[in-house]
Amino acid sequence: MIQLYNTLTKQKEEFKPQKPGQVLMYVCGPTVYNYIHIGNARSAIAFDTIRRYFEYRGYKVKYVSNFTDVDDKIIKASQKLGLSVKEVTDKFIAAFYEDTAALNVKKATLNPRVMDTMDDIIDFVAALIEKGYAYEIKGDVYYRARKFKNYGQLSGQSIDALEQGASERLSSEDQAKKEDPLDFALWKAAKPGEISWQSPWGLGRPGWHIECSVMATKYLGTTIDIHAGGQDLEFPHHENEIAQSEAKTGQKFANYWLHNGFVTIGEDDEKMSKSLGNFVTVHDLVKQVDPQVIRFFMATTQYRRPIRYSQANLDEAANNLAKLKTALTNLTFRLQDASEGQLESDVKAEFDSYEASFTKAMDDDFNAQNGIAAVYEMAKQMNIYAERTKVIKETIDYLLVNFKRILAVFGIEFEEDTTSDEAIEALIAERKAARAEKNFARSDEIRDQLKAQGIILEDTPQGTRWKRV
Repeated sequence: MIQLYNTLTKQKEEFKPQKPGQVLMYVCGPTVYNYIHIGNARSAIAFDTIRRYFEYRGYKVKYVSNFTDVDDKIIKASQKLGLSVKEVTDKFIAAFYEDTAALNVKKATLNPRVMDTMDDIIDFVAALIEKGYAYEIKGDVYYRARKFKNYGQLSGQSIDALEQGASERLSSEDQAKKEDPLDFALWKAAKPGEISWQSPWGLGRPGWHIECSVMATKYLGTTIDIHAGGQDLEFPHHENEIAQSEAKTGQKFANYWLHNGFVTIGEDDEKMSKSLGNFVTVHDLVKQVDPQVIRFFMATTQYRRPIRYSQANLDEAANNLAKLKTALTNLTFRLQDASEGQLESDVKAEFDSYEASFTKAMDDDFNAQNGIAAVYEMAKQMNIYAERTKVIKETIDYLLVNFKRILAVFGIEFEEDTTSDEAIEALIAERKAARAEKNFARSDEIRDQLKAQGIILEDTPQGTRWKRV
């Protein structure tokens, strides 16, 4: 039984999908005007891990995540770069796919774009006007937030507090346009030189919040199982999505709301963001750090908890990941001298008990930290088994297949190490000959070749020793 923390109700609830065995999941995607930073990657990795866990538990997941490709920031970027809005967004959408692929984030079932959904957005806004939830003033269309009786429920804020905050943020021009400071834009009248579309209210473009309501309901239906995104989206974005969607359909928009914690940086644990200028892009980071290490670092923290980005934490993740790879490698190479026979029940029972601990932890609101602790125990058992004098092929196969299946939940998939002991010894002998001939370039090349395969050489007075790491 999977339990998850529902931001809407502020408590853990048993997950009950609308259709048995199927999960309808919508995750707010990036605004594509720059490369994603690791704070953005946190959301992508967190919900990819949750998606993978649902699949591990036997669910079929329909996973939709949008691209915001019409926005004030995109327009500014296009002007700065001297490119069209579409050229900018095409460039950074391609970069998003490249960077998330490096982090082994599975592609969404669908990645809809605002530009491709414009007719649906205009129809949605028109329906809200017809129902009295929205009004038009000089080409702008606003949503009457106070008319929606549950406004503020998701973020846990009172109408009075929200009204005061909205009043403080509004310019005098906005104050003059709106009926109420709480009201928010559904459609924005075009400004000279900006990208725009024809609508019943004149040339313009959609507000930010409306797009996700439209794309979620278009591709997943009136009510979806899970809506997810970063903590910073609770208000106003997700609050406004609920108001828009439920006003139009008369149905509950999403049954469960999940929000991931921030990535922080520095001694003061400052939130990483583009607006603060303290961000590290994935595009740059994967050139310096093994992408699997970044993935492992983020995937093994419970999704609601903040993550402190630091070199020390990346180093710790790298060390832990290397231990798991060593366990797989050690056991894989015992296949060469393994005997045929029946799967050993005592080894299977112990491994299964650790898998049960893993499942119990992940069933509890995807508690990845406790889940990975059980995986470390599995790795220890595999190392112990690999040291036995006699090993059984069927047992090794069972351990390897199931260990890899569990690691895949965290998005970790190691390449097979096919270098045999004999091949290693042959390369060491070649290196020895190269050194004798003072061909140090070849000697160093062999050392680096073996190191890349996780094999470390140690030159001693008694000869060269080697080990796998």
